[in-house]
Amino acid sequence: MTGNLLRETWANLDSFELRLLLDERIGRPGQYDGDPDILYLPGARSSCRIGLTFRDKKIVAIKPGLAFDAAEWGRISEEIEKSILAGPPKVGRNYSFSSFRVQGSWRGTRSGVQILPPPGQAPRAPIEMADHPFILEFPIRASDFWPVTNHRRLREHRQLTLLLSLLLAGRTSLQPRRSEHFWARVPRDGDPLGEIKWVEQFFDAELGAVRDEQSPSAGEQLEQVEPEDYYARVGNDGKPLRVPADLDESICFYLQLSPTNRARFDRATFWMDMAWRQWTISVSSSFASLVSAAESFTDRGTIHQVYCEKCKGDFQHEVPPGAAERFRAFFEKYAPGVSHERRSQMYSLRSGILHGSQLMQLDQDLALGWDPPWWNERELHEELWGLTRVAMRNWLKNSPADT
Repeated sequence: MTGNLLRETWANLDSFELRLLLDERIGRPGQYDGDPDILYLPGARSSCRIGLTFRDKKIVAIKPGLAFDAAEWGRISEEIEKSILAGPPKVGRNYSFSSFRVQGSWRGTRSGVQILPPPGQAPRAPIEMADHPFILEFPIRASDFWPVTNHRRLREHRQLTLLLSLLLAGRTSLQPRRSEHFWARVPRDGDPLGEIKWVEQFFDAELGAVRDEQSPSAGEQLEQVEPEDYYARVGNDGKPLRVPADLDESICFYLQLSPTNRARFDRATFWMDMAWRQWTISVSSSFASLVSAAESFTDRGTIHQVYCEKCKGDFQHEVPPGAAERFRAFFEKYAPGVSHERRSQMYSLRSGILHGSQLMQLDQDLALGWDPPWWNERELHEELWGLTRVAMRNWLKNSPADT
């Protein structure tokens, strides 16, 4: 193969969107032939029309194969230019879930994001302590190729939902892509014990995935609370969802992040979501995920090949400041007030968990009353949880320049 069909003007081309299009227009499933970084479509050798070279999770080269069709590639290139790199603005929609009932709507005039209550026929939880559905609307750029449009809808929905979980009280979540089956107790009228069933985690209701314009707002609007009071006082008090008065501004801060900083922030919100999901399975894993969220904002130290007296040989070691110091510095800058010793305890516990030398007490034994081993770790977890949310919100409003 010679030549690179990937044009320089396609620098902002999303590799996943390109793969969706090539799978449909060139063929699937693809084949390897020696080099693990090159995928040949639809197969290798004599059946190969194009070869895709990957580096750092991105397509960096497209080269013609033995079965390459120049006319076909011309049509695909035109479709990339007109349908993937360009496209009309649309409004994507999907269901998210809140710890609070959503009984009104909220619209961000600058961000184009809108929160809507579920339609009347949508399923609703019979109790307050539940995942309450609502519709989240957001701007996307459409493509004539539906799989690309739908990918953008799902991607933006996921990222904005995890952002809202940081900006709103309680938890904001979405259904997992890979659902699981489990035993559950299903209530029945007149039967306090209910019925035990093997069920699938799933939610469905009327939606309409993409629209030309935003939906009309609901008659009732969500209450807005000044940020200082919102983050200090709003909790599970039986009231429906409320929002901070600066929610639109915060979403705009996120949308305006540079690609590098947005990738950092998306990694952090992923780990925050994992901390939520892991809490009922492993408190130790949840704690480590909180630390990973904070570490998403720090840069790795310089790695050098040095002689290590302890190791008795040449090994790669990280030159200070090390990971622990960067962790402490992050909170010192974006969530000041906690002591250096306390931050060190947090990172030490994280290191013990990930290196296999520690488990939090709640993962090993029943927590007995106010016993110090359990209570001290629980306090450390709750403190880290609150600090990480505060630090991430402050970082969002004061994100550093790319380095």
